[in-house]
Amino acid sequence: MSKKLQELIKTNRANVAVVGLGYVGLPLAVAFAQKGFSVMGVDVSVSRIARIKDRKSYILDVTHEDIDEIVGKGKFTASTDFVLLQKADVVIICVPTPIKRRYTPDISFMLSAVRSVAKYIKKDMLVILESTTYPGTTEELIKPELESNGLKAGRDFHLAFSPERIDPGNPTYKVTDIPKVVGGFTAGCTALTALLYGKIINDIHQVSSPRAAEMTKLLENTFRIINIGWINEAAMMCHKMGINCWEVIDAAKTKPFGFMPFYPGLGVGGHCIPEDPLYLYWKAKRYGFSSRFIKLSADLNHHMPDYVISRMEEIIKARKNKLDKCRILVVGITYKKNVKDLRKSPALRLIELLQKKCKVDYSDPFVPYLDIDRLKMKSVEITPKAIRGYDMVVIAVDHDALDYELISRNAKIIFDLKNVYKRKPAKNIVVL
Repeated sequence: MSKKLQELIKTNRANVAVVGLGYVGLPLAVAFAQKGFSVMGVDVSVSRIARIKDRKSYILDVTHEDIDEIVGKGKFTASTDFVLLQKADVVIICVPTPIKRRYTPDISFMLSAVRSVAKYIKKDMLVILESTTYPGTTEELIKPELESNGLKAGRDFHLAFSPERIDPGNPTYKVTDIPKVVGGFTAGCTALTALLYGKIINDIHQVSSPRAAEMTKLLENTFRIINIGWINEAAMMCHKMGINCWEVIDAAKTKPFGFMPFYPGLGVGGHCIPEDPLYLYWKAKRYGFSSRFIKLSADLNHHMPDYVISRMEEIIKARKNKLDKCRILVVGITYKKNVKDLRKSPALRLIELLQKKCKVDYSDPFVPYLDIDRLKMKSVEITPKAIRGYDMVVIAVDHDALDYELISRNAKIIFDLKNVYKRKPAKNIVVL
């Protein structure tokens, strides 16, 4: 372990560079800057850099005051130019890793960032990858790129993987509250990485290798997609049997051991859960192993909007009407409650499918207008008159800011996908 870098980290004098200033990178950069480290942020987005220079935040979990304080103290600078890395002692890579096809990882952003970092790598530098990826990425792809100029990982520079665990919009668990898993290329790499993150996070868990750390993140989110897939299937099953699935879940979770509640809905959204398990599925296939659980769960969750529409048609038919004659209002379109994040939101797919069948609008206090792909719409203000104008209101996301009492008093039919009315049942409410 480099004694020089160790001393710089211990005394908060290490220059930390964060590549990728999105929902993972920006909170991380702020946390290090608030602890007194000099932090440099690099991002290809000109608009993000401009916002930081104006001392403004564009991330829910970071306030304008946070940015203003650290920029004002000279602890945080940002640029689109990787030349900033010349001064870095530590580089943390937090760039997107999407799925380019249904089951194929797109690591182009990550490789581009690593190749830029490689131009400025130097002796004793610590490079950490946080971007979610498949097991083996750090050692099989990142290490060779960083060693292209002759320096060797574990000898000349330090290399580790530490998976991001950010939960956007969660006020209880911010970046500094979530235990950090670290796995270095060598024991020394692991120790340096643990020392660094220990400056902002109390609970550091060391694993034996980058592969183990990479697998940890995928295990976490695969666990979730499989259980969400199962509970969505259970909801379908319960409907066929005339059983209220929500009542069953409430009853099952009274057991103090052996059961963890998951809840049905439109599927899964955000960057992590819809995509991370598919990285594992893809990598396992390279070893001749096909994960039936991952594929089944991913497919089932993907088709939940289609199932919801079939239920809508069933509900409307029972009231002597047809979906193509109706006006539908979808309430809540973000991928989770109380955030303005639309990434992979299944509610958007629901709207796209409904547009082919009927007239559909949406209402969401976090999204005043939509202008993405084929969806160009404005949010409908929830008023008694507006609600009465729709044949069905679909509660897709249960934002706290919504007036559910007003909706229930004025809606002809409510299809409640989030069980927000469980304590106040009414004849005009149907649950998923």
